[in-house]
Amino acid sequence: MRVLVAPLNWGLGHAARCVPLVNRFLAQGDEVVLGGDGESLVLLRKHFPLLRVVHLAELSLSYSSGKRQVRAMLRALPKIVRAAWADHWLLEDLLGQEDFDLVVSDNRFGLFSQKTRCVYVTHQLYIHLPRMYRWLEPLATRIHGRVCRHYAETWVPDYEEAAKSLSGDLGHPKKSYYGTIRYIGPLSRFEDIKVPLRPSIIGCFDVVAVLSGLEPQRSMLEEEIVSRYSGSEERVLIVEGKPSHPMLQVTRGNICIVPYMDDAELMVLLRKAKRIIARSGYSTIMDLACIGALAKAELIPTPGQPEQEYLALRVEKLP
Repeated sequence: MRVLVAPLNWGLGHAARCVPLVNRFLAQGDEVVLGGDGESLVLLRKHFPLLRVVHLAELSLSYSSGKRQVRAMLRALPKIVRAAWADHWLLEDLLGQEDFDLVVSDNRFGLFSQKTRCVYVTHQLYIHLPRMYRWLEPLATRIHGRVCRHYAETWVPDYEEAAKSLSGDLGHPKKSYYGTIRYIGPLSRFEDIKVPLRPSIIGCFDVVAVLSGLEPQRSMLEEEIVSRYSGSEERVLIVEGKPSHPMLQVTRGNICIVPYMDDAELMVLLRKAKRIIARSGYSTIMDLACIGALAKAELIPTPGQPEQEYLALRVEKLP
């Protein structure tokens, strides 16, 4: 089977959770082609350097530096729509030249076609909006559902049983507009790492911060962590979430900063850390749950992102 796997370039989470999907396809003997753009595609290429790559529509977005993102997202809507249609026609052209048995789109809205089987990956079957726009949530959910109906199936990376769920009502809405839904279980880039490796960074760290997400909020959180721990007796590691940057280690007293880290090394350091700091993105939550590290994580939602605010509160209530 020939499979095209393409994540949305919005932080690194969409690409990170595609890593185990690609591994599963490869394990069953499928031919996998990677699709995408930006840092998310760079991350996939680091994991699978021998796989062919198809460049899709570029989507470069940014957040506001304030606590609300509504205006930033409204400004981004035309870009998102243009990128979705560009993806659609790029896929149509690609399928006119070669055959794919399956197209897996992680939140790329336009990556569908009648020429082959296309599936859509998302954990948000119910859309959360900022408090003052909460009355629009059913409409936003219905619109998202109509997008998903262009696909043969919607794959949700979570448990089907609501009691075991990591996504809560995001992935288990009371009313669904999504056609055929398939729960495929949580996806973590750590799930296929069987033998812990010795980290290349000597020693262990009391605090490990794993960053991702759009600018300037990513850099603002990094600055906040540096300010909080400067001069502290605790050893701190900051993984910036910049896979395209040169692998240079910067040390500022007790703080070590690296742009990116191999998954096996990062898993070891996260397990040994006393405390973990990260955004409350769903892929991060799946990764930390996979290695049993959720309980020691300080999850900080991106300001103005209701989905992450909901997930952070939900994780606090988990047993």
